[in-house]
Amino acid sequence: MEHRRLGASGFMVPELSFGTGTFGGNTELFKAWGETDVAEARRLVDVCLEAGVTMFDSADVYSKTVAEQILGEAIKGRRDQVLISTKATFRRGTGPNDVGSSRYHLIQAVERALKRLGTDYIDLFQLHGYDAMTPQEEVLGTLDQLVRDGKIRYVGCSNFSGWQLMKALATADRRGWPRYVANQTYYSLIGRDYEWELMPLGLEEGVGAVVWSPLGWGRLTGKIRRDRPRPKVSRLNVKAAVDAGPPIDDEYLYKVVDAIDEVAAEVGKTVPQVAINWLLRRPTVATVVIGARDEEQLRDNLGAVGWKLTAEQVARLDAASARPPAYPYWHQKAAFAERNPFPVDI
Repeated sequence: MEHRRLGASGFMVPELSFGTGTFGGNTELFKAWGETDVAEARRLVDVCLEAGVTMFDSADVYSKTVAEQILGEAIKGRRDQVLISTKATFRRGTGPNDVGSSRYHLIQAVERALKRLGTDYIDLFQLHGYDAMTPQEEVLGTLDQLVRDGKIRYVGCSNFSGWQLMKALATADRRGWPRYVANQTYYSLIGRDYEWELMPLGLEEGVGAVVWSPLGWGRLTGKIRRDRPRPKVSRLNVKAAVDAGPPIDDEYLYKVVDAIDEVAAEVGKTVPQVAINWLLRRPTVATVVIGARDEEQLRDNLGAVGWKLTAEQVARLDAASARPPAYPYWHQKAAFAERNPFPVDI
């Protein structure tokens, strides 16, 4: 398993991480992802560690904190062998302060996560969303204190827009506080919006991508193709899961899957393995978060590493998944690419 620096930090992370969104399954949304219990979670952690996948990602909203609890049980007795990444910001109660990135809520969220995870510290703590109601000085000052207290080691964000991330980085620089070194972001062969603003920002400012949903919200499993019924077990059969995920045009999806199929046949790999390997070739990507309902899925995803697509194969996948950029990116690309190149074109 290759290890990579997380952004501009000195922190090394494995190129694949394991996501715990499948742990618990006690809500309609998360049941559509999976219902892994403690015993199965221990087995999945065993398989991960054998393969060199040492980072495990969770969040307080995953199955209403149950995912963190199960992860804590699954790693009990081997905390020194793993890296823990978790997130908070979304609402976790009915009170007016049970949401957001205020000092009150962040300290509360970290303290409770530590108890659920059975640990004294979190290796990577990420804000799950941007809180426009709380001053950045309060947010980042709180994270600075949590780092100084030894409760978190590194900080990151998730689901921020470019201007929101840049505002936070500028505030951190001005005050000498810890910078976000990770951006947990949606990125896949059928979801390439990350490339237009967040990827150039990540390169320029030293923010590494921690990729979530690399299989496009379950659409790049290899089971969804033209003229084939949707599999019986799929999050795409659950309205809550579909509504929470990215919208994808079916014809566009089929076009991309056709291209992946061709490459997969050439390299002797599965559709998910090709889709994940493509991500690992992209600029700024530090680690790709893989998930699995069971050991079979996990082992298939682990087959995405240890080999590389050729430049020609990457170019074919790029072409099949290309989408017209939004303004001002189409204008920049057409009129000023000489002095303002996009990262994937360099």
